[in-house]
Amino acid sequence: MKRKIILLLLFIFLLCGCTKEDKKVLNVLNWSSYIPDEVIRQFEKENNIKVNYSTYSSNEELLAKISSSKEGTYDLIFPSDYMIEIMINRKMLEEIDVTKLTNYNNLNRQYLGLPFDTDNKYSLPFLYATVVLAVNRDYIKDDITSYKDLINTKYKNDIVLIDDQRFVIGMSLLANGYSMNSTNNEELRIAQKWLEKLKPNIKAYDSDCPKNFLITEEAYIGYIWDAEAKLAKMENDSIEIIKPKEGIGISLDNYAIPKGAKNIEEAYKFIDYILDADIMHQILEGYPYNSVNIATDLKYKDDIMYSSKYIGTDYDNNSKYFVENIGSSIKNYDILWAEIK
Repeated sequence: MKRKIILLLLFIFLLCGCTKEDKKVLNVLNWSSYIPDEVIRQFEKENNIKVNYSTYSSNEELLAKISSSKEGTYDLIFPSDYMIEIMINRKMLEEIDVTKLTNYNNLNRQYLGLPFDTDNKYSLPFLYATVVLAVNRDYIKDDITSYKDLINTKYKNDIVLIDDQRFVIGMSLLANGYSMNSTNNEELRIAQKWLEKLKPNIKAYDSDCPKNFLITEEAYIGYIWDAEAKLAKMENDSIEIIKPKEGIGISLDNYAIPKGAKNIEEAYKFIDYILDADIMHQILEGYPYNSVNIATDLKYKDDIMYSSKYIGTDYDNNSKYFVENIGSSIKNYDILWAEIK
């Protein structure tokens, strides 16, 4: 009798152990504050896949994490445009098989075939962000139309900036009439001088949740991601989202599978899940960035997130600038950034 009980317990133990081992896993590395937790939990429940979700705050941090991690540590990442090109050149990405995606046709063709990955061999668009100025009009009454206005000494300790060297240096270059991707040493020197003038006005650098500085009124001006500006405006309608006359930087973030990923099928399931029109809308409700999903756009075109009140701007393509891969010149940016911060 004891022998039968022991065998039964052993069978139950082995059965439970197998069930646990058979549960699939997906290791995701993404920008912070980009996909709501409830979307991830829904995906886990519907697909019986455990998602291990890690975050980063800049493309440079993403590159460092992938470079320093053992191959196969991550299955799905979300690099921006210029970082895709860098990672392709370093042979850090797997090729994308769009035949595995039933919702592939939901993607807006406007965001396919871009210069950083002309055939979308290694990436597909996820969302795009812009960096805008957000101003609390309860405290700042001046007419702010340009990045140049930010160095006004009246704004000491009043500004929160995203913690992103390419966009902050790019803003300084634009303020001085140059390309935000300039590699000219003299132009970079002038940009650095301008940032040194701005420095006393900087309250904080924060890419994760800069809206909190505006909501709590610790800062009255932000150079921040547009979704953060929209969310801050929802909390306080006195916040105005401004289009600087020099134009804005744009970041197209993409799905990509790192070389050596162990759970590729699970990665495709997650991509396809997010490509669904309703799921993408759910993501945009939580984090109102900019859709590249035409099915979502058509189905939810009357949603508040698409209204001009929260978008705050009507940028044309001539005043939106992508961050570009600048090759070895990035070292000069690294040095400038270290000296400024």
